[in-house]
Amino acid sequence: MERTTPKVDTKNLTVRVATALVFGVFFFSLLWFGDRPWAPWTFLAVMAGAIVMGMREMTLIARARGFNPSLVAGVLVAWGFLGHFFLATGHQDPLPLWLVLSFGAFIIHFGALFFDGKLEEALPSQAITWLGALYLGLGLGLQLKLFLLQGTLPRTGSRLILSLFIITWFGDTAAYFVGSFFGKHKLAPRVSPKKSWEGAIGNFAGNLLGASLMKATVCSEWSLVDVVALALLLGTAGQLGDLVESTWKRSAGVKDSNAGGVSIPGHGGMLDRVDSLVFAAPVLYAYVHFVHGFN
Repeated sequence: MERTTPKVDTKNLTVRVATALVFGVFFFSLLWFGDRPWAPWTFLAVMAGAIVMGMREMTLIARARGFNPSLVAGVLVAWGFLGHFFLATGHQDPLPLWLVLSFGAFIIHFGALFFDGKLEEALPSQAITWLGALYLGLGLGLQLKLFLLQGTLPRTGSRLILSLFIITWFGDTAAYFVGSFFGKHKLAPRVSPKKSWEGAIGNFAGNLLGASLMKATVCSEWSLVDVVALALLLGTAGQLGDLVESTWKRSAGVKDSNAGGVSIPGHGGMLDRVDSLVFAAPVLYAYVHFVHGFN
């Protein structure tokens, strides 16, 4: 019987793992010291930097199709969302969302009148600027919101962010290996030919393993229902987020979201790394808000 060689790029895998370990040490160290006064500011800076990198990649993808979104406007509006989540505590909201949205409309649309050299593409260009600002500002802003949450356990926000990362990353890793070794049935061939239903099932298994590990270590208050629900919800949101970003790259004819720019060794661009987290973070926040009463 003929054996099929698994489609695993061992060289890229080595670089991928090494890079992941470096990022892992940084994030785990930050989350361990999540109750220190400087930790929220550090996490804010990390999210702000990720927004700059992600918005730059959005503009590169769009420019590959001849559009001209504004990197500066997109970053500033996304930072506005980030500022809203950072400053809003309890019933205080010094930077309300209506103000961020109004500022966004002013800077994106009026700014284009003076600084956009391709006004013939004004509609798609400004729409893509809004898309990038909302996608990154809300997706990363809600991660910051999670980090700032306080509960009965010390470093509650750190525990939730760690759970978000572990559940999502365990799913991504399991999907990669299961899909490489056993993938035969295409999940979404028009969007991402390499993704398979077998990989999707492996993803959910990885999500469940990650959620179980988090309950056993840092989120002891979770019930078995929480473990299963979060594995299914974050796994579904993460895989859909991955497919959404894949449609953008395919529409622009690029392989990685960096579109020829600066990449993360073994991982592609920033959007390639946060695509699952951007969709999973709002789901996790909604779950802990409506089910566990966090605000």
